[in-house]
Amino acid sequence: MLRAPHAARLLAGTLVGRLPHATGPIAIVLFTRAEGGGYTLAGALAAVYGTATAIGQPLLGRAVDLRGQLRVQLPAAVVSALGMVVLAVAGIGSLPLAYAAVFVAGLFTPPLEGGLRALWPSVLGREDRVHRAYALDAVAQEVMFTVGPLLITLFVSLWSAGAALMVINAIGVLGALVVVLSEPSRAWRSAPREAHWLGALRSGGLLALLGSFFFVGLALGSITVAGVAYADDHGRDAIYGLLMAALSLGALIGGVFYGARRWAGPPERRLLVIVALLAVGYLPLALTPGVAAMTALTALAGLFLAPAIACAFVVVDRHAPRGTVTEAFSWLVTTFGVGAAAGTAAAGPAVELGSTSWGFAVAGAGGILALLVLTATQKTLAGPGRAVDVARSLPDPPARSAENDRNGAAEPGFSSGPEA
Repeated sequence: MLRAPHAARLLAGTLVGRLPHATGPIAIVLFTRAEGGGYTLAGALAAVYGTATAIGQPLLGRAVDLRGQLRVQLPAAVVSALGMVVLAVAGIGSLPLAYAAVFVAGLFTPPLEGGLRALWPSVLGREDRVHRAYALDAVAQEVMFTVGPLLITLFVSLWSAGAALMVINAIGVLGALVVVLSEPSRAWRSAPREAHWLGALRSGGLLALLGSFFFVGLALGSITVAGVAYADDHGRDAIYGLLMAALSLGALIGGVFYGARRWAGPPERRLLVIVALLAVGYLPLALTPGVAAMTALTALAGLFLAPAIACAFVVVDRHAPRGTVTEAFSWLVTTFGVGAAAGTAAAGPAVELGSTSWGFAVAGAGGILALLVLTATQKTLAGPGRAVDVARSLPDPPARSAENDRNGAAEPGFSSGPEA
């Protein structure tokens, strides 16, 4: 798949371009602490950044659908980077300026993730390859969110927290530049869309999916807080890193396995099964056994995360109204992020009022609620989605457009044969 023209460039450019987003919260915390600020201020600045990102992603996604990628992605990346540069140069001496800087940086975070998924059909042609790309994308995200924090801490140790902020955002702009100057990005245009103020949110199927993935995000966010409490209980900070690495490893293994299989039947039904397995995987974490067993349970909990995300990409593309595909993908990113923030907020009091087990119980509750939402909305998800967009001609063999056919019989994954 990556041998297809532009494919490797677009994937690598998007991952590099998203580094500032992957490292934003930890970079802000490290910078605030280096400037002499407390954890309360650091957490507040990081929360403003996260909130602004959640607001900006669907708005910028809609702008991409209306104006094209080059006109939106690159300017947004530059403005976002400038916001972080202002924070790095001005410091936290003026709190209004610091808050404004992180708000601008978050608000203008370019929707590269949704943009890449909108590009895959024109780059890869066949629908089966597009579905492989969604699985590969989910796996690559796990790598990015593992490597990103390591990079920012490396830059801080080599230079300073302020320099790390500027360097990581300069790298992000370069990544966005690599993407938007590519031929597929410059040529991409969304399908004609019906003017509607709700945009992608007028799709009942998309709303059902967003409702479920809010709780998937909540479960994941609560695990990060409960993991810190578990490490504190066992007196070793390194245990937290071990648990998070196990979570990512599980997601990597699950994503590769999911992409290596050919899946028949509607992805909506498959997503229900995957989310059920995800929920079951979260429940044993509340047992909080010894470190070795807990590490294994955490890896098991992560096993179905990447497959759930990859399958959700397909469902989003099938239910997004015509001409709103980038916006729809961006809404999924936003909802997942807001859910993670809610999980972080809920797990803290759960640990303080109860125990570490209560913090992990929030993750289990999130998984169950995600499953209940999907179960309750199966009729909506199974209903007719948007019509196939046949405006563009794609390479042989015949392919569907960026807004995929609802009734593809199979969703092949990665292949080890010549076709890959």
